Amino acid sequence: MTESTSHVEAQVQARIAAARVKVQAARERREELSAAHRRGLAARHATKLRRLKDTEQERDDGQDHDDEQHDH
Repeated sequence: MTESTSHVEAQVQARIAAARVKVQAARERREELSAAHRRGLAARHATKLRRLKDTEQERDDGQDHDDEQHDH
């Protein structure tokens, strides 16, 4: 019976090890997704700021032209 107990114990240990690997893989996957999400948010934020800056510059350029037309 010692052999069957050690065989069962080995199977239990193998299942525990497999579960640990699965948990670690899930943790790493979540961390990777979180990092990608943060990079995406930063990129979208930078794009938004760039677009706002361009819009303000276009508006400022348009006002300068309007002022020059009124001076004539």
